[in-house]
This record gives sequence, C-alpha cells and structure tokens, in this order.
Amino acid sequence: MNRQRLSLMWVSGTLAFGLLSMLVPLPSVLQSFKPYWPALVLLYWSIESGDRITLGVAFMVGLCADLLDGVLLGEQALRLCALVFIVLRFRSRLRFFPMWQQTLAVLILLLNDRVLLLIVRTFAGEALPPASWWISPFVGAALWPFLFLLLDDLRMRFRIQ
Repeated sequence: MNRQRLSLMWVSGTLAFGLLSMLVPLPSVLQSFKPYWPALVLLYWSIESGDRITLGVAFMVGLCADLLDGVLLGEQALRLCALVFIVLRFRSRLRFFPMWQQTLAVLILLLNDRVLLLIVRTFAGEALPPASWWISPFVGAALWPFLFLLLDDLRMRFRIQ
C-alpha cells in the first residue's frame, strides 16, 4: 500500500472515529461535558494538513454528523465549515503557537461554534439552552493538548504527511 493511500485512510479513519465518538451515550448528568469530537479532529487535520482538509470535506463530515445525530440537516455542516474556514485562514499562525495559545485559540473556536449553534437553533424555534450547555467547549479545549499530541504522535509513527 503506498503512502498516499495510507495517509488518506488514516485521515478518513480518524474523522470516522470522531463521528462515532459523537454518538457515545453518556448519562444525562455528564451530557453537557461531552466535547464536539468531529470539530476537534477536523481542527487537528486542518492545522496539520491544510491541503487535505477543505471546506468540502468539512461539509461532508458535517452532513454525516447531521444524519448520525438526527438534528436539522445542515446544522453541523454549517458549523464545521465555519470552523474549518477560520482555521484554514489562520493556519500559518496556529501551527506555530505554543500549546497554551493553541488551546486558547481552540477554546475561542469552539465557543464560536456554540454561538453559531445557538443562532441556528433559535431560528429553528427551539428554547434557549441551560447554562450548562456552555461547558462543552471548555472540556474540548482541556482535551485539545492530549488529542493533539496523540494524533501527532500517531501521524509521525505512520509517517503521514
């Protein structure tokens, strides 16, 4: 198997893992602590391999997430496209940030994602979410250094460009 094919399978596999991780059920008490896994995986690949992750890939992952999660079709696709667009725009800066600054940037991006979700759901006629709904971006930002180092280590071991 050639390197390009292995690389494509690795990126696709981690994106699929992010989508499946989104479906893991948690008790209702812990539900607000669940990070948005597809966004975190897309963030990693957008930062590390900007030429592979495009807005089209983000849109397709978002549509798959919409279908798997059973939410308004296009909701997560819009959110992930906005997220990837911002990351690709500032990719050259984000790559060379120290980890604490990168984590802060991820927190801001995940909060922006929550604001977009709030706008979409408000226009769809849903009630405002409780205050605990805002915890998820902070959990995602706290997990970012570990996820980044894990995926980066695996990427280096498999020599994926």
